[in-house]
Amino acid sequence: MGVYPTREALAMAEEQGLDLVEISPTAKPPVVKVMDYKKFLFEQKKREKMLKAKASKVIVKEIRFGPNTDDHDFEFKKKNAIKFLKDGAKLKAFVFFKGRSIIFKEKGEILLLKLAQELEEYGKVEQMPKLEGKRMIMMFAPSVKKK
Repeated sequence: MGVYPTREALAMAEEQGLDLVEISPTAKPPVVKVMDYKKFLFEQKKREKMLKAKASKVIVKEIRFGPNTDDHDFEFKKKNAIKFLKDGAKLKAFVFFKGRSIIFKEKGEILLLKLAQELEEYGKVEQMPKLEGKRMIMMFAPSVKKK
């Protein structure tokens, strides 16, 4: 396409039943293009949607323990944690302290560290146990699969 004065460009766009779209308004003379603007917007949205679909989504699964969780419950929750990590999701394990059970902070930390030790082949620790209010939280990321 050549460079046309604005009136001629508008006349060409109307003649073809299309829109005159300004590409670069700061250029001298301004750069314009004759196109179907609705179709252009549709294709742009379609491209953005495709890129968004290809982007990986981070899923965070949670597992809750009490400070006095017994062995059977621990093993059951550990199996779920392994499944979550194998599926590629991040894992947020936390011990929730109700009422005065906050005095058992050490038990909660020991529980989370034991979980970390048992999950080390499936995922790596992203955040060590940290007390936030009435919760002691520990984060795990799935280990990278080797091909």
